[in-house]
Amino acid sequence: MSREKMLLRMQLRSDPEMLCAVRGALAHLTEKLGFPEEDCRAVVLAVDEALTNIIRHTYGGQTEKPIQAEFRSIALDEDGLRGDALEIVLEDEGPAVDREKLCGRALEDVRPGGLGLHFIRQSMDKVEFRRRNDRNQLRLVKLFRNKGPQKGS
Repeated sequence: MSREKMLLRMQLRSDPEMLCAVRGALAHLTEKLGFPEEDCRAVVLAVDEALTNIIRHTYGGQTEKPIQAEFRSIALDEDGLRGDALEIVLEDEGPAVDREKLCGRALEDVRPGGLGLHFIRQSMDKVEFRRRNDRNQLRLVKLFRNKGPQKGS
């Protein structure tokens, strides 16, 4: 992971109204990076679900709490995954996340809610939860399937 390039950093409040700005910026970023349309949608969905979980579960719906989102291009060589990738790190100041509760529910259990974590894991190549400096960090990684950015970017 020696080659790392910061692409975008966002400081936002834990207000659900902020999600549309993040979705728009991320959709544009993934498109410019050359991700196929399906991967663009998957990354936007994963980040939207993760931010919704932070707002709803970590901050209990409070709308003025801080969330930081960083987007980097990286050279990944971890856990059998190798190649250029987009790394997204979401950070909040909420209480430590109980990893035992990060299992999601079964897909067969048909009812509203509770599938966000499933969508995140399904959409991304790597998902890591960690606690650093009294902050929760969620690291999401998506490998590039196409080489390089699209023409005109």
